[in-house]
Amino acid sequence: MGTIAPFGLTLLIAAGVVVLALLSNRISARLRIPAPAIFLVGAAAASDLIPSLRTISIETIEQIVTVALVVILFDGGMDIGARKLRLALGPVLAIGVLGTFLTAGATAVLAHVLFGFPWLIALLLGTALAPTDPAVVFSVLGNREVQGRAGVIIEGESGANDPVGIALLVSLLTVRPENGFGSAVLGVLGEFMLQMAVGAAVGVAGGWLLLQLMRRFALPSEGLYPLRTLAISIALYGAATALHGSGFLAVFLAGILIGDAAAPFKGEIERFHASLASLAEIIAFVLLGLTVSLSDLITTNAWLIGLVLAALLTFVVRPLVLGPLLMAARLKPGERIFVLWCGLKGAVPILLGTYILATGSARDVLVYEIIFAVVLFSVVVQGALVPTVADRCGVRMRRVEPRPWALGVRLRNEPDGARRYRIVPGAPADGRSVRDLHLGHDIWISLVVRDGHPVQVRGDTRLRAGDEVLVLVDPEATRDPAPLFTRSGS
Repeated sequence: MGTIAPFGLTLLIAAGVVVLALLSNRISARLRIPAPAIFLVGAAAASDLIPSLRTISIETIEQIVTVALVVILFDGGMDIGARKLRLALGPVLAIGVLGTFLTAGATAVLAHVLFGFPWLIALLLGTALAPTDPAVVFSVLGNREVQGRAGVIIEGESGANDPVGIALLVSLLTVRPENGFGSAVLGVLGEFMLQMAVGAAVGVAGGWLLLQLMRRFALPSEGLYPLRTLAISIALYGAATALHGSGFLAVFLAGILIGDAAAPFKGEIERFHASLASLAEIIAFVLLGLTVSLSDLITTNAWLIGLVLAALLTFVVRPLVLGPLLMAARLKPGERIFVLWCGLKGAVPILLGTYILATGSARDVLVYEIIFAVVLFSVVVQGALVPTVADRCGVRMRRVEPRPWALGVRLRNEPDGARRYRIVPGAPADGRSVRDLHLGHDIWISLVVRDGHPVQVRGDTRLRAGDEVLVLVDPEATRDPAPLFTRSGS
């Protein structure tokens, strides 16, 4: 019985931290500083003031943050979906895969030449700093959503380069310098290709299997459907990792495969995973913040090296390395600049830094502190300027307001003829009346929602960009109404 009171106090403190973290998002929105920066700095400062907070082992933190990243990547994959990803698949693969290798290599050269790090340590540092973090970008954007291909590329790049960066660093950690340069390179490439191939196979097969379960196997309660997807996503990570593959790639691909698919209780599943991903982000950044002492960071030269590397990554490495890879993308010059600016660092580089800490040498501790300093600069300085850069570059953003009320009808069978679209700027329906669309007798616009309010649908109702429309389509109709609402002519 004597342990009940301390346990209750622990729960009270943990719940209080989460509540404060959630409230900090309002402060973040006002200051235009991403909430992860507040979590990182706050946790690091707390670990200095209360040294007992550092009693959590680095292995435990790695495991918890790994689970958090599984949740975040799976939700990110669902948010992108296969249909949206196809719009920018080429640029995403180019900068998410090839760009990660090039960024890691360029950063390693700078670390070796400017600061004298041995090549292997420099490569580990460069690889840890290569991945980007979409959660940080959209945290500072708040309730604004980037329109067009630029937003898809930013999300897709971050989802792709996280598994690539993690797999590359894990491969580098297997290097034995005494075996020679050639053997080391072949070993790294072999291990990397194995992780990518196994991860992709498990992700595609697991995503397909998950979709079949979602559609064909009913559960006794609607609350169990999100728990099933969560359990299977974690199982996919475990299966891919046990087979020496990239578990992170597996869960990201599985999320993409079910992102656009229709399934029972899909809305509830998406809302559950979005909420869980937000909580996972808080937990990851708070725990990672506890691993660093701000006083040690300031008293060593880690902050100075980190500041120099962060500036070089932002203003030199990323534009020179990824700029040419984006030339083939159908982006306006302003959109291309915005994508290059949004290479923000987040939880993954710090997690990779904990892998480097495994040897426990003083040099590895310095590398970890440098990674933390780079991430801190990225989320505080670079992240705070994201809205300003978007405005100067002419990148269109849509304000997404919370909608606390819902109007819906529960159906036993899948509504094959009901489809929902959001009208994009420049689409054929943008600015035209319902009558002028000439929908015919087998397609009907049943509902229009504008600025959160339902609009009465009549023949002279003029549609606008941003409207959400519910369209009823005869199952035997041969005409696809989607291009009227989702295909921009610009």
